[in-house]
Amino acid sequence: MEALLKRELGYRSVKAAGHSGGGCISQGQSYDTDRGRVFVKVNTKAEARRMFEGELASLTAILKTGTVRVPKPIKVLDAPGGGSLLVMEHLDMRSLGSHAATLGVQLADLHLDNKRLGETLQKEAGTVGKGGGQVERPFVDQFGFDVVTCCGYLPQVNDWQSDWVTFYARQRIQPQMELLEQGSGDREARELWAALQLKIPDLFRDLDIVPALLHGDLWGGNVAEDPSGPVIFDPASFYGHSEYELAIAGMFGGFSGAFYSAYHGRVPKAPGFERRHQLYQLFHYLNHWNHFGAGYRGSSLSIMRNLVR
Repeated sequence: MEALLKRELGYRSVKAAGHSGGGCISQGQSYDTDRGRVFVKVNTKAEARRMFEGELASLTAILKTGTVRVPKPIKVLDAPGGGSLLVMEHLDMRSLGSHAATLGVQLADLHLDNKRLGETLQKEAGTVGKGGGQVERPFVDQFGFDVVTCCGYLPQVNDWQSDWVTFYARQRIQPQMELLEQGSGDREARELWAALQLKIPDLFRDLDIVPALLHGDLWGGNVAEDPSGPVIFDPASFYGHSEYELAIAGMFGGFSGAFYSAYHGRVPKAPGFERRHQLYQLFHYLNHWNHFGAGYRGSSLSIMRNLVR
C-alpha cells in the first residue's frame, strides 16, 4: 500500500498510522505522508470503483458549496490484489455532541444552497451589466446526479428527472422492490407497493420542490465533529427533496433536539411533512431489507400499510 500511494500520488514518504476503522461495507487505514495524514478506504468488491467514484463526486460537490465540512477527497485508485480504494484527507473526529446545533444550521445551508444560487443568478440576469458570464456553479433545475452513487453497496439510479415524484417512485423505491422480487419475491410487499404508487402524488400536492444537494445517507454513523465544528462523511449524494435527508437520520438515533430545532429554524416543516417522512424512510427500510435480510420486512410493510390507508 505504501508503495502504491507513493507511486500514484507522488508522496515521498508514507507510513501507516495507528488510526484504522470501517463499517459493514469498507475498511480504512490512516497513513502519514510528507503532505499530511490521509485516510484510505479499501473495498475488495469488483464494483468498488463505481462506489468510490460516486463518493468522491459526492464529497467534491458538498465541498464546493462551502456549507458543511467533509473530508477532502484526493483520488480513487485500483487496490493491490483487487477492488479499489479511496484516498481522502484524514480528520481526527469524535461523536457529534456540542456541535449538533451547528450541524443543523450547516445542513440547512447545504440544502438551501442550490435555491439561493438560482435566486442570485436570477437577480444578476435582471441587472444591467451582469449575467451572461461564465457561471462557476450553475443552478441545478432537475433531480438526479452526474454519476452513480451507492447507498451501502447498492447503486442508485441518478438519471436526471424534471419531476421529483417520478424520480423518487421510479428511481428509488422501484429498484428496491425489483431487488426484493429477485430475492424473496414478497407478495404482500408487491401488492402494497402497487397500491401505494397511486397515493404518492397526493403527498406532494401544492408543494414546490427546488432540487437540493443531499448527503444522501445521513445516519448517526456518518456524522461527527472535531474541535472546529461538525463533519459529515460517507455521502451518497444527489439532488432531491431536502426532506428526504431527515428520513434515515430519524431511524437510528444520534441526532439531538438541538440539531432538529436549528435545522427547521432555517427549513421549516411544510404541510404533510410527517407522511412524506414515512415515505422517505420506506426507501431506507427497503434498502436495509435488501442489504441485511428480512429483519427489516416488518418495518417496510408497516410504513406501506400506513400510507395506503
